[in-house]
Amino acid sequence: MNQKRIQLTLFVDENQSATIEKIRREFNPIQYDLIKSHVTLCREDELEKIEEVKRSLIVLNHGPITIEFGNMVRFSEGKGLMIPAFGENEPFQKLRANILKGIIEHPRKQEPHITLMHPRNSTCNDAIFEQVKAHDLPRKIEFNKISLIEQEMGKQWHILEEFELKTMN
Repeated sequence: MNQKRIQLTLFVDENQSATIEKIRREFNPIQYDLIKSHVTLCREDELEKIEEVKRSLIVLNHGPITIEFGNMVRFSEGKGLMIPAFGENEPFQKLRANILKGIIEHPRKQEPHITLMHPRNSTCNDAIFEQVKAHDLPRKIEFNKISLIEQEMGKQWHILEEFELKTMN
C-alpha cells in the first residue's frame, strides 16, 4: 500500500536559500534530497478536507508575508537543528487562519521554522553546531506563494499546485 502525505508549504526563494541549502546539503543530505528548505504552513491532519482548502486558497486575499527568524536552536535531544521564527508571527498565523476558515474552527498555533538538520536522518553534535553557527543566515524571508506538496512515504516531495500570495482588489 502506497501511503501519501500532503502539506501546504512556503518554500524559501532560491535567492535567499543558498546558505541554508549549503548547510542542509553538507550536514543533512537525505533531507536535502527529499525537500527544499521551507516553512510548513499546514500539516496533513489539517488538510483532510483538501477540496475545501483548495477552494479557500483560490479565493485567498492575502499578500506576501515576511517571517523574521531568530538564532539557530537544537531540538530533539540535540540531534536536530532549526532556525525558529522570531516573535508572534501574526501574518503567518493570520494566513493559516484564513486558509482554514470554515474548515477548522480553531486552528492550532504553529511555530514557523526552517529545519536545517532533521533528527530522523541526521545528527547534530557540538562540533557541527559550532561550524554551522559561523554561517550568516537570512534574518527575514519573504514568501510569495503557497505550495501544495505531496510525498509518497520516504520519497521526494513533489509540488501538486501553487497559489500566489497577492492582494485582490
